[in-house]
Amino acid sequence: MKIVAVERIAVDAGHTERPGRQMRRKCADWSIIEVCKVTADNGLIGWGETVPHYTWGRVSDEAAERAIGSNPAELMWDDGCGAGLQQALFDLTGKALGMPAYRLLGHKVRDWCPIAWWCWDMPADEWVGETQDAVAAGYVSFKLKARPWHDLRAATQAINEATPDHCVFDLDFNSLLVSAGQAQHVLADLETFPKVHFFETPIPQHDVEGNRSLRAKLRRPVAMHFDNPPFLTAVKEGVCDGWVLNQGAARTVHQAALADEANMPLWLQLVGTGITTAFTAHLGAVLPAAQWPAITCLNTYRDDLIREPLEIRRGHMRVPETPGLGIEVDEEALERLRRPDVSPHELPRMIHTVRWADGSSAAYTEHDDMEADFLAGSRPGFERGVSLTTEEDDGSPAFGERWKQVRQAGILTLYA
Repeated sequence: MKIVAVERIAVDAGHTERPGRQMRRKCADWSIIEVCKVTADNGLIGWGETVPHYTWGRVSDEAAERAIGSNPAELMWDDGCGAGLQQALFDLTGKALGMPAYRLLGHKVRDWCPIAWWCWDMPADEWVGETQDAVAAGYVSFKLKARPWHDLRAATQAINEATPDHCVFDLDFNSLLVSAGQAQHVLADLETFPKVHFFETPIPQHDVEGNRSLRAKLRRPVAMHFDNPPFLTAVKEGVCDGWVLNQGAARTVHQAALADEANMPLWLQLVGTGITTAFTAHLGAVLPAAQWPAITCLNTYRDDLIREPLEIRRGHMRVPETPGLGIEVDEEALERLRRPDVSPHELPRMIHTVRWADGSSAAYTEHDDMEADFLAGSRPGFERGVSLTTEEDDGSPAFGERWKQVRQAGILTLYA
């Protein structure tokens, strides 16, 4: 069997209303998908996908050209293929052999893999809405983006009260607690909520001493992205309890084996629609340490790009058993959602204003500038009563004047 064609199809899978509205501030382009269709000389087709604006590896022109004339089984373990092409090669090889992809990846250890509902940072009432939607869809675990411009304690209390007792939350800080000194006070408060399951990257991961000291003071597990700091350093110094893995198949299987030897759990974080989520299920089926709920952001997509949805019950997804990835890609949806290329969306100008309980405020025209300002420790972090509002350009002179004022100031700060 030889590959005769590699087609990359750009589509916009869209985001559902609530996540889509909030994600416009930072990651609206995650809705842009490059679907990879690989055709063999025997007529079989393999499917995969890449989220170009969030991926461990894009599919390059060179990788696509190199695949032509090759046997997919000879290339499928090459992470240099990029996400979408690698998934398609596993799908194609599994179909040719009449076996599900997990049999190509390792020895199956579970039939159902844990999966979490993913939430961007939102006000408390919107987080409540998300978690209620999640429970209705069969989820019991939620990964929540914890940010210093929302009242995190109030939001955590609200979702703690609004969800069933068997639900749990993962709070992902992306380093925004800044230091161990600040983090220990905030996290000590959050540990009083029984549904807070673990914390992810509370402070910068390279701060070995800070993370070691912080973990020693906590009762909840701490998760960190693999290899920062290096694995052996992290294990020796005891900086975390488990890992986040988001690499290609070869690298992921290697990292998972190390985690297993260290008796440390992990979750897989491979973002995408139903195509990527199916591939994640096959990986999770063979990795003993993949005990924490996987993150694919499947719940944020308006269209999952597959004909039959993956089965999710009580926080676990069933591992497909039919050959390849075990899914049927919705080619009609691909045509309906097709776009010329994977270039970013053109979004309106925005003003992001953080307001603290004492009446002080700081305004920014770029979300990245706001995040950098907090990461630098220049603003009070995670205070009670803090809130964020985002205004989009409505075409009015008033907005234009205010945007210009904030832009010229860089950060427009007003004190009470």
